[in-house]
Parts: sequence; structure tokens; C-alpha cells
Amino acid sequence: MKKIKVYNIEGEVVKEIEAPEHVFAYPVKKHLLWEAVRSFLDSQRKGTASTRTRGEVSGGGRKPWRQKGLGRARAGSIRSPLWRHGGVTFGPKPRDWSWRLPKKARRNALKSALAAKLRDDEIFLIDKFELDEPKTKKAAEVLKKLNVDDALFVELGDNRNLFLSLRNIPKIEIMRPEQLNAYYVLKHRYLIFTERAFNEKMEALK
Repeated sequence: MKKIKVYNIEGEVVKEIEAPEHVFAYPVKKHLLWEAVRSFLDSQRKGTASTRTRGEVSGGGRKPWRQKGLGRARAGSIRSPLWRHGGVTFGPKPRDWSWRLPKKARRNALKSALAAKLRDDEIFLIDKFELDEPKTKKAAEVLKKLNVDDALFVELGDNRNLFLSLRNIPKIEIMRPEQLNAYYVLKHRYLIFTERAFNEKMEALK
């Protein structure tokens, strides 16, 4: 099994750890990843698009002209879908687009995404990333030393200063281990854990 590099905030490799086999030995299943991403994105849809049918458009309460004798096509309402300002046929209506993969499939999709990151050497750890105060500039300096410009950070929720410091940096996202899913792993080029967040997530995936 490949090893994962552990860096300090100066961008130096301090050690390497063995990638847990129960997570990173899982095969990269592209279709499962596709399903996980599709499920996540569909669940984000608001589903509020709506159009009016001929029964909901105002007007058209009477027949525009008599049925026969005028040489025109028969018409029953000026709000027919065939007419300008008429109703919409088979248009969108508010609906719930969300659907969920089974719990086991979601876990396996996350394992597959993590395995893909490890295969491409796009996952690493930081031994400790703590700031005395919320300061975006200091966080950006650490990112520069790590040579990272598009990454997802995973850290425990008690590190409030880090969450506040990273949230305004473009292409950088930070979340707690329990929020991690296959979509977020694949969304960014690099996946960066603090060592303690990594240990917690690996334990949860057993």
C-alpha cells in the first residue's frame, strides 16, 4: 500500500504514514462515483421552476368565435397552448429532484474517491494547522509554502480560526470529517487532512 506524506505548515515533509488498507485498497469504480456525484447534485436542485397550464392562465373564459360558418379553424379559448400568451404544454412544475444512494454505496463511493486521490498523489496530511487568530493572510502563506491553490481541507470543527481564515480564499474549501463525501473529494484537485481529522475519518470508515 502507498504511503501518505505528512507535512508541517512550513511545507516540509516530516514523515510518511501507511495508507489504511480498509479504505485505500478499495477499487476506483467510475460508475459508482458518477452515481454519487449525480445524487449529490440532484439533491441540491431547488425544483422551483414552474409554468402555467391553460387552466392557470388568466382570460379565455369564452369561445373567441362561433364554431362554424367563418371559414376559420375552430377555437375554444384564446389561452390554448397553440396561441400566443396561451398556457404551456408539459412545462416544468415544482418537484423534488433529490434521491439518495444506499448508505453502503455512499461509503464505498467515498472510499473509491479517496483511492483515486491516493493513486494520483493528490492527497496529503498536515501534522497541525492552528492559528492564533482568524487571519486569511497567514493561512494563504501556509498554502503558498505547500504549493496548493485548489484544495479541500478536512479538519475538526473545534479549529474555528482555521475555518474562518480559509473561507475567503478562492478554490479553497474546508469542512469537518463527517461532512466529507465523494463529490467534495472529486471537486478539488488536492485533498488535505490534518492528522487528527484523518485518523477520525479512517476510524469512521471501518
